[in-house]
Amino acid sequence: MPLAAPTITREPRSYTPRHLVEKILASQSALRGERKLVTVLFADVVRSMELAERADPEEWHRLLDRLFRILAGGVHRYEGTVNQYTGDGIMALFGAPIAHEDHAQRACAAALDLARELSTLAEDVRRESGLEFAVRMGLNSGEVVVGRIGDDLRMDYTAQGHVVGLAARVQQLAPPGGISVTEQTARLAAGFFDFLDRGEQSLKGASVPVRVFELRGPGQIRSRLESSRARGFSRFVGRERELALLERALRETQSGRPKVVLVTAEPGAGKSRLCHEFVERARGVTLHYARALSHGRMLPFHVIVALARSLFGVGEGASPSDVRDAVRRGLGNAQPDPIALDFWLDLLGVSDHVPAPSGLPPEDRRTRLFRSLLDLIQARARRELTLLWVEDLHWLDPT
Repeated sequence: MPLAAPTITREPRSYTPRHLVEKILASQSALRGERKLVTVLFADVVRSMELAERADPEEWHRLLDRLFRILAGGVHRYEGTVNQYTGDGIMALFGAPIAHEDHAQRACAAALDLARELSTLAEDVRRESGLEFAVRMGLNSGEVVVGRIGDDLRMDYTAQGHVVGLAARVQQLAPPGGISVTEQTARLAAGFFDFLDRGEQSLKGASVPVRVFELRGPGQIRSRLESSRARGFSRFVGRERELALLERALRETQSGRPKVVLVTAEPGAGKSRLCHEFVERARGVTLHYARALSHGRMLPFHVIVALARSLFGVGEGASPSDVRDAVRRGLGNAQPDPIALDFWLDLLGVSDHVPAPSGLPPEDRRTRLFRSLLDLIQARARRELTLLWVEDLHWLDPT
């Protein structure tokens, strides 16, 4: 008779980082309980009962522990909260108890990160035990009622309009390793992510067919400015003075005096639109763009990675071999630091599981990385007039 999988009990607090615990407990609305717009994420192991019967109970326990740590880490990275640990997966919320307007974008970004990490886990499991291990995910957005949170992070969520239940049903439609989302989530994150319309599906508990999408990767739109541009800009007026200041800085740069310009204003005042108009009017300039993400406070060096992708000419869908070649070419033109080369490959996710050199203290590694970045920028600037546009600096991560 096959051995049953061991029972594993987990509490939300056991995997929640201290700083996130403090942020949750500091939120009065989280402690009171209220209606909130959120995105719900469900994840579970495909055919888990079958796998549990084939695996050694202790090995299965260790595998699930590794799985839960990956899932919790991916959720917390985007300030989501793991609400429930199921026998072989989780339910997580983005937008509660910590409110975020971009909850759908955070959930989609977390799901894609998790899919990549879980793919690596699946390869390890297949190599070590021969098991076909895979996780599927489902997302839905809508209104839920958040119950009171005690100081042990026990959270009691109930859904309005079957929001949670629908997320669980949609998850069951996802293929192994895949991510299914409802139309509500796809609409909120449209443009920022790439969705494939799978058409209307009949789901248990839903009175009408539900339109389902597959989340496939990042989209073409990187900011709300690009979203506005896709819809069509209004006429640009009233910023002639600021535009003239930027154009003067560019002329001084062309004469050999590099400039750094900080554009500040209240939210919604048009900072991004001003910079866009300046870039559109600039001639003979090579632009490299990066944006700090509102959900990027826990993504170390995420702006540096985005800027490096632009400088190295590496797209999001580039193969590992293409990334390695581009980095080596780029650093070869900038008097490469061999240690920095390992750092770049590690940051861009193509280090072949070889960790970045550990002989240097973290601050020294950080210094070497920034020195390499500066060398890279200077090498580009020697060949062509180079403009770096880094947006939303207030969202920069501590690194």
